[in-house]
Amino acid sequence: MIKLRAVIQRVKSSSVEVSGNIIGKIDAGLNVLLGITQEDTEEDLRYIKDKIINLRIFEDEDLKMNKSLLDVNGQLLIISQFTLYGDCRKGRRPNFMKALSSNEAKNLYDKFLAMCRDEVAVVEAGEFGAYMNVQIENDGPVTLLIDSKKTF
Repeated sequence: MIKLRAVIQRVKSSSVEVSGNIIGKIDAGLNVLLGITQEDTEEDLRYIKDKIINLRIFEDEDLKMNKSLLDVNGQLLIISQFTLYGDCRKGRRPNFMKALSSNEAKNLYDKFLAMCRDEVAVVEAGEFGAYMNVQIENDGPVTLLIDSKKTF
């Protein structure tokens, strides 16, 4: 069973551009690439949201990863990315059959954004379904993969 999947990157800054216009931009915080699959529910959204905002991946005074996004008043840039469900096991072209259909995925994506905005002061977003250019200035780098089934 595959569940909601996220790639989380600690960033010094990040922005997303559509058709030459910057539509989302953050300073220090997390860049989140979010993949939604056919089996995802609001419970999966809550789990991933709680994990993202509470993971202690920011450095404290002793330079240990001991602070969360909330602790450091960090910002979020959340970008929907169906390609996180690309299955490359057969052939040379990824299969995206596990990704949720566009309309349903957009509804869950919008709910996820609302959940994050309830708890984080600055939440920016990409444009669902658009071709986007994403600029990421990694901090560390620190990159983590999480999913709501807890397989990694």
